[in-house]
Amino acid sequence: MKLLLHACCGPCSLEPTRLLKAAGHDITIYYANSNIHPAEEYQHRLATLRAWASAEGFDVLEGPYNPAIWENVCGRIGDAAIADVERARAEAAANSRLQSVTDTQAEGAGENERADSESASDAVSGRSRANAHTAVAASACDKSNGAEHASQASLTDSTPAGEHVNSNAPAESAPLRAAVLSVDPARREARCRACYRMRLEETARVAAERGFDGIGTTLSVSPYQYTDVIREEVERAAADAGVAPVFEDFRPYYDEATRRSRQLGMYRQNFCGCRISDLEAAAERAERKAERAAAKAAERAAHADERAAEKAALARHKAERAAYDQKQARKRAILKALREQGK
Repeated sequence: MKLLLHACCGPCSLEPTRLLKAAGHDITIYYANSNIHPAEEYQHRLATLRAWASAEGFDVLEGPYNPAIWENVCGRIGDAAIADVERARAEAAANSRLQSVTDTQAEGAGENERADSESASDAVSGRSRANAHTAVAASACDKSNGAEHASQASLTDSTPAGEHVNSNAPAESAPLRAAVLSVDPARREARCRACYRMRLEETARVAAERGFDGIGTTLSVSPYQYTDVIREEVERAAADAGVAPVFEDFRPYYDEATRRSRQLGMYRQNFCGCRISDLEAAAERAERKAERAAAKAAERAAHADERAAEKAALARHKAERAAYDQKQARKRAILKALREQGK
């Protein structure tokens, strides 16, 4: 079959092209990836793909690069999902601050009520005790009111200028990294589906115009992609364009593709391609780094007593050795003195 194979990059093309060629397909590679960000990254991946394909005897066609269209179709889906997470986190933070104020006020009111109750009880017990306890109650009331005002002042001081506790503005925007990792998986999948569709529709259109029999893609080699969604979009785009879909799940060959690309010294990117996937990948790397640091800290804490005991034992050994050395030095000094006297 004369096959137009959509490719996202060089490393992901290694195994799919090998397998499809072995199956008898006549392959032309189509690089259509308006999702890749920034433009320098797009060119770097294309150059890597061209260099490898030329050595292997594959032709490479380049599709239009329209990041603005990608932003309008796919980017806004991702941005909206992240914005919703940030908005929800901001609202939760604002509600937490409001609850803190309410709790502080309730605590102050409770202390006032207890002080009033004590004052009334003391009045029944006698004038002298009443006077004494009234003074105590007054002092307690003053302290309670002072604590309440101090708490409210502290809250006001921690609020940025021009912002109010009851406002809709977030008290403190959540880190973008945390927001990216908190996006609903279904909305992330929706963004990726739109991206697949955009690129595969373009591939199918060109295939129909240039007389190719079918289309395929190298996207399914990655275990980080939505394989079932890719299958659906390949089949849908092919059907709409009147060409045959050629889909294979290449994930079992991902490790081999990784090994070969490293052996060949190919450029290997660390994110899928779009700016949002770049954020996701960076966030996941940072999260793994934090997890490793936490695990190391926990391990150190778990063995802290052992290390302290070892350190104490070493200190005792050094002290004992020093004491022994001093004792031996004194013996040598005494023997030397005796020898001097014998002369």
